[in-house]
Amino acid sequence: MTAPVFEEYEPAADCPCPGCARWRRELVLGRPVRAGGRSGACSARRALVLFTAAGVVLGGGVPAADGTARPAPLLPAGRADRGAAGPGPDTPQGGAAGLYGHPLPGPTDGSAATAPLPSTTRAAIIARAERWVAQKVPYSMTKYWTDGYRQDCSGYVSMAWNLPANEWTGSLHRYGTKVAWADLQPGDILLFHNSENPAKDSHVTIFGGWTDQRRTHYIAYEQTKPHTRRQATPLAYWTNSGRYVGYRRLGVLAGGVLPIAFPGVWHFGPGAVNAHVTRLGRMLVERGGARFYEEGPDPRWSGADRRATAAFQRAQGWRGAEADGLPGPHTWRLLTTGRGRDIPPAAGQSPPPYPGRSHFRPGRSNRHVEELGRQLVRLGYGKHYRTGPNRRWSEADRRNVQDFQRAQGWRGGAANGYPGPETWRRLFR
Repeated sequence: MTAPVFEEYEPAADCPCPGCARWRRELVLGRPVRAGGRSGACSARRALVLFTAAGVVLGGGVPAADGTARPAPLLPAGRADRGAAGPGPDTPQGGAAGLYGHPLPGPTDGSAATAPLPSTTRAAIIARAERWVAQKVPYSMTKYWTDGYRQDCSGYVSMAWNLPANEWTGSLHRYGTKVAWADLQPGDILLFHNSENPAKDSHVTIFGGWTDQRRTHYIAYEQTKPHTRRQATPLAYWTNSGRYVGYRRLGVLAGGVLPIAFPGVWHFGPGAVNAHVTRLGRMLVERGGARFYEEGPDPRWSGADRRATAAFQRAQGWRGAEADGLPGPHTWRLLTTGRGRDIPPAAGQSPPPYPGRSHFRPGRSNRHVEELGRQLVRLGYGKHYRTGPNRRWSEADRRNVQDFQRAQGWRGGAANGYPGPETWRRLFR
């Protein structure tokens, strides 16, 4: 009789056989059914499926490049709960797996030593993260993109960090070192792993840089529904903020930010509409230029871009033609490498006085409503506006204010969407 062959196998989510059903229960409950009870941890166990010499066809597989069937990742029983505050993550995730979902060799419980990672730069990490943003990769915990990485939040980070396999929120820390929030730099990650129930709220984002001088918001690259996105996000996240931990990838070269090639002067100035204008604006916002933008950077060149560029150039001590508000190679190099001086705060800048609650009610129309809306947009809380803020109070204003209030950790009546003196002070401080 030919000796049987064993293959490491993760049970398919839709296979009805008793063996797969049993192992799915064990994965969800965290310890074997035969042991009874329910464990808080949800470890990524795999079953050993016996293949006879003739072979057994297993359902739910993912075809590999050589035509053989590969097991599909397990669909957890639970989904991430958005929670009560803001747009929390709806991002259930798969476990550790090889590229394209192929089984990993050897132990997968985190006991194996992590192989040394090849060196990389922050620019390379962000460039890889941008790739999925541009492609709008759909969110899925059971599918794999053309580069082999799983299309969920941890698969996205595995791709951006150029890891050799698909990791999950319970294993990504093995590939980095902890870093304080104040020391975050582009390419680092903010990780929350809910060990008691990994399918609930666990999430990870890629830090893309600060959006304001007070460092209360940052550009977050994340894989979430419906597809990969990049947006201003309150530190550390909309929900469970205090439980996120910063990590820096092993092997990131010190000072290893490679300058992005200057695209040419013809991409900037009146009439220019292109992605380089957007990139310029975002870099200027990260360097203290947020006050120049009423609605945030976009592809169309505007007076805000010119004023912010000129302010950055003056911060370097340049004058005259060197501070004309049009970026040249030197300005671009300082911005893309994070060098040079930041744009200083406006002299004597102080928040406007709180106008009173009566200005922010249904049916009211005044300049304070528009001023409030524009500040919400600057800080990244404008997602409910369809046409941008204006003078008339609307439900979009209330919902955006509520998102901001919830990001402060407030609940109940303190987060009703109507700005009081403390909400106003925090918005404009």
